[in-house]
Amino acid sequence: MRIQQHPIIDFSSKRMRKVKFTFEGKTLYGYEGEPIAAALHDNGIKVLRYSIRHNRPRGFFCAIGRCSSCLMNVNGIPNIKTCITPLREGMIVKVQSGKGKIRR
Repeated sequence: MRIQQHPIIDFSSKRMRKVKFTFEGKTLYGYEGEPIAAALHDNGIKVLRYSIRHNRPRGFFCAIGRCSSCLMNVNGIPNIKTCITPLREGMIVKVQSGKGKIRR
């Protein structure tokens, strides 16, 4: 299930470093620098959010940051486009509810 090609990010260079991150409280692994959505996809996570109006599941769609299908809460910050945001060690990723709310 690993994504090998992306219109913006170059995967052709040597394999990136394997890193640990958290999704909904569960520890997962991906490769540093790959899009968060790609790491989730490789871990079997297909639903990234639910539509605001009809609460329908949304997944990896455009992969270039043009749509809103991949908006998630990352490290407590809502509305992060996970299809273009590079994965880093220790990130905390959560499914976003609605338009997203910043925790204070």
